[in-house]
Amino acid sequence: MRYRQYGKSAIKVSEVGLGTWQLGNHIDWSAMSDDDAIQLVKTAYAQGCNFFDTAPGYGRGNSERLLGEALMGIRDQVVINTKVGHTAEGISDFSPEGIRRSVEESMQRLKTSYLDSVILHNPPSEYLDGNSPQMQALQRMQYGGMINAYGASVDTLEEMHTILNTSGSSVIEILYNLFFQEAAQAFAQAELQQVGIIIKVPLDSGWLSGKYNRSSSFSGVRARWTPLDIERRSLLVEKLRQITDATNISIAIVALRYILAQSAVSTVIPGSKNVQQWELNASASQEDLDPVLVQQLRDFWTQEIAQNPIPW
Repeated sequence: MRYRQYGKSAIKVSEVGLGTWQLGNHIDWSAMSDDDAIQLVKTAYAQGCNFFDTAPGYGRGNSERLLGEALMGIRDQVVINTKVGHTAEGISDFSPEGIRRSVEESMQRLKTSYLDSVILHNPPSEYLDGNSPQMQALQRMQYGGMINAYGASVDTLEEMHTILNTSGSSVIEILYNLFFQEAAQAFAQAELQQVGIIIKVPLDSGWLSGKYNRSSSFSGVRARWTPLDIERRSLLVEKLRQITDATNISIAIVALRYILAQSAVSTVIPGSKNVQQWELNASASQEDLDPVLVQQLRDFWTQEIAQNPIPW
């Protein structure tokens, strides 16, 4: 595992982290036992992962609870990023009082006296400005020592620019993958400002793992895709295979290594349902992608998607 700078701090984080939406989450994922969840976290740590991304709303607080249990005794060896705005009770609360309460409850579940970073969880755009009560609430907690860094999790280039230009944040979690490359336009600015970048949805909710095709059916949050969305994504995956098949590397690893080819990125957080998936994802850190292939994959997005974006 290789490590990268995380924002303005002296902390270095594993370039492949562990997204933990799946831990204790029996609503959005197939059931994983608590023992399996804890073992997954411990195995990831033993294999070099020191960055863990969570949120109160993941599994109605269970993700944080299980993560805290798994990291007992090694808390000072890891970096925990959690979120505010969507509570463990399943409601949205971005009020300053709600933000502070959420941080305090997260610390209890995570069994920690501080948080490495806390970010607004896909908030309304007006909350991203540094003068908003939401950002100011996070600033006060940073000054008080409860959190070491703050920022926001967002989906668009426009939102990323707002954070970089107005908020004083040192962490951004952004949607970025082979199908969604627009955010890269702000990477140089983020790197110059020493803002840590966490990449979410790196495998496009499973499409870039190569396991879906036009015959796939979906439930839960993935049911958002219309038949036309499924057909277009299938065609795009087929075109990617034409580019990547000669490498003898799985499309999932190519997708992760493409993200890691961006020097501004601090860490990428694919979700892993089991140890085998974690080990596959972690192998992305073993080698760099050929620069020629990196350019081909950038051109793929420019030619196939940039002028006609696909819906998330």
